[in-house]
Amino acid sequence: MKTSETRFKGMRDLPSAHLLGTGTAMCAGCGGLEVLHEIYDILGKKTVFVNAAGCMTLLSIYPFTPFRGSWIYTAMASAPAGAQGVRDALDTLKRKERMKPADDLKVVCLTGDGSAYGMGLSSTSAAIDRGLDFLYICYDNEGYGNTGQQFSAATPHGARTSTSMGPRGFPGSKKDLFSIWAANSPAYAATVAGAEPLDLARKIEKADTAKGPRLILALSPCPVGWGYDPKDSVEIGKLAVKTGIWPLKEYIDGKVVHTKIPKKRLPVEEYLKRQGRFAHLFEPVRKDDILKEIQAGVDAYWEGVEG
Repeated sequence: MKTSETRFKGMRDLPSAHLLGTGTAMCAGCGGLEVLHEIYDILGKKTVFVNAAGCMTLLSIYPFTPFRGSWIYTAMASAPAGAQGVRDALDTLKRKERMKPADDLKVVCLTGDGSAYGMGLSSTSAAIDRGLDFLYICYDNEGYGNTGQQFSAATPHGARTSTSMGPRGFPGSKKDLFSIWAANSPAYAATVAGAEPLDLARKIEKADTAKGPRLILALSPCPVGWGYDPKDSVEIGKLAVKTGIWPLKEYIDGKVVHTKIPKKRLPVEEYLKRQGRFAHLFEPVRKDDILKEIQAGVDAYWEGVEG
């Protein structure tokens, strides 16, 4: 096992106790676990979680699971296909009157961004095309967190990961998964953050009552991969919203509505400087060109919303 100090040069130091999960525990301060806890409080025990390989796989060690409902583990690219099988099986049991309608279960895919934005996007698209009745939850920690924080299609511009170690960080840009889902006319889609629990709760309640493909895209700050003290996870999440880097919005009835518009957005630096993965943008030499690129991207997004 390696701590973030040894994996990432130039990242802020973390206590040596905060290691990558190894199948015995989740990392302290995990933003994805924060979100999942809040979601499960609303969904309740009549759920089947179809979990794609990733960080949250560490929650369930056979034969135990922390959930009162059911848990099925799939390969990283296969969660929507697994969800189809579960949904078909439940519908068959109801049709043959071997299960009462009141005993029906909700089918929930649980994936990280590696699956949602990349490896599993094809099977997800197919499930949406079929009109599968399922809730798709992506805990987005903006990298392959369970295997050493390599960059993913969700990694933001300029971030340093274990596979983007250059002086300018990740040269690409974060894929817009929310817009990809919205373009396919799902029953519902929303972005959430565990640091905004009331907004999250309202959206989960909407998603829970809808039928068809539904997306909950959750910002999931990662102390180990992002390089900050675990106690600051909520603050990091709040800053993502306050700076406008993580817009809170939903797709409903064919329209995109922003559920929280920052009245006076903070500069993106306030968010970036708190994380070791962006430390190279500030020292030893400040990289104003990259910081301006990131700020300009956020400004352009909100000009389109507010205009």
